[in-house]
Amino acid sequence: MRTVQFCELATELNDEVRETSNERRIQAFFKDALLDYQQVAALLSRFLPPGEVSLSLDRTEWDFGQCQVNILCITACVGKVGLPLYFEMLDNKSGNSNYQDRIDLLKQCVRLLGKARIASVIMDREFIGHQWLTWLQKAEIPFCVRVPKHHTITLRNGETYQAEELMAHQSTRYFQNAIVDGVRVNVAIRRLANREMLYVIGTHFAKQLPHIYRKRWTIEVFFQSLKGRGFKLEGSHLRSLDKWKKLFALVCIAFAICLSLGREFLDKTQKVAIKKHGYPAKSTFRRGLDWFRQYLKGKHQADFDRLLQLFLRRVERTGACDYQLINIIG
Repeated sequence: MRTVQFCELATELNDEVRETSNERRIQAFFKDALLDYQQVAALLSRFLPPGEVSLSLDRTEWDFGQCQVNILCITACVGKVGLPLYFEMLDNKSGNSNYQDRIDLLKQCVRLLGKARIASVIMDREFIGHQWLTWLQKAEIPFCVRVPKHHTITLRNGETYQAEELMAHQSTRYFQNAIVDGVRVNVAIRRLANREMLYVIGTHFAKQLPHIYRKRWTIEVFFQSLKGRGFKLEGSHLRSLDKWKKLFALVCIAFAICLSLGREFLDKTQKVAIKKHGYPAKSTFRRGLDWFRQYLKGKHQADFDRLLQLFLRRVERTGACDYQLINIIG
């Protein structure tokens, strides 16, 4: 349906009863059903490719009347898009998360994936602070974070500079073992085409930091897919954060299914048109979403059944989650 509004979903849920009954059934689910979010994350992780993954940490927020929706989310980079793993509703008047919120969320990812599988945690400028970055270093979790340009840099010789001072006559600078926010890190600074400064710190080799930071955009693509480009999540009229968390979890599962269909089937079997600007006419996610909607109308039955059986066998081999959640897909 490309919407999360209950009144719209009720028109397609069950043709044998009245729409009002369908809508009450949906409302009852969000009021009474209990979801195990550890199991949701385990299910979502089955859509990841093998090997190391880079994680992006960010927030998305919007208001509906007096209800403020503020979601802290961790996604894994899968190609050019982020696949959601863990998320939490922040009840702080749409403010930034604190370092303990981030630690609690990331600890869950570490338990799910294992520390050795995390290639990097990538973050934007709001995810800074001595306590947070110190914890990441002590936990031996690699990270890459953009820093506001007013944060000073102390070089190995003990001299302290503003980023602008270091870039007075050069377009790119790299520093190993510098100190920023009281934390010893490597630093990369670049002057972008629009004259804005990209100031990135982290535990990776300095020259690698700008390339790694580019992957942060994958979580923005994920957020866009949940909103106007996909399920129009902002159109919901829910006012309860508990209900919002359930809705976000289910939309994440739907997103993972559509993305997986696009990656594992459509991208390998059907060519997509490339427009004059060099980008595909449709994203991998959107192709999967459109294909799945056609399946619900009676098309692609044999292809989908084959893909579903392959997925279920993969989940069964790993023992990642129980069959109640598998049945959400089935």
